[in-house]
Amino acid sequence: MNVTPELDSRFREAALLEGLVDVRYDVVESPVGDLFVAATDRGLCRISYWPDGMEESLAHTFGPRVLRSPLDEVRRELDEYFEGTRHEFDLTLDVRVAPFHADVLAELARVPYGRTETYGSLAAKVGRPRAARAVGTVMNRNPIPIVLPCHRILGANGSLTGYAGGLDVKLRLLQLEGAMLA
Repeated sequence: MNVTPELDSRFREAALLEGLVDVRYDVVESPVGDLFVAATDRGLCRISYWPDGMEESLAHTFGPRVLRSPLDEVRRELDEYFEGTRHEFDLTLDVRVAPFHADVLAELARVPYGRTETYGSLAAKVGRPRAARAVGTVMNRNPIPIVLPCHRILGANGSLTGYAGGLDVKLRLLQLEGAMLA
């Protein structure tokens, strides 16, 4: 039996309206490649450069009822960011991490568009000045890159260091924001 796109859309809408979905996701095209984005009813919970295995990961963290469904507000804000017209995101976030990670990500969210910090300075801002490596681990596990701008965090000497999307993507994001020149 074939399901028409219209009927499929109606089923998806009904599942959302009835509260039968724990987390929904979509794939958003961007200048740095396709981005896997996901949201719960509490807010945006994931952005990933690598969609493989993400549905299973979402089910494990947020619940088994995972559905592909457009995330128009997320798409719009990301589009505006990549166009250079959005410097801050207004999206509600659903970040479920350990307390230290939450502190680091909250401080990370305060790093302004077009500016950079170091892992060490971020560690100091959360009251753990010797925890630069631990901050690096948090950046590596950031569930919502771009929106929580881990690309703005550099090594102690100002060098580009690790980034989930690759150093080329980190550089492109920093160039987009005017934080680094070509």
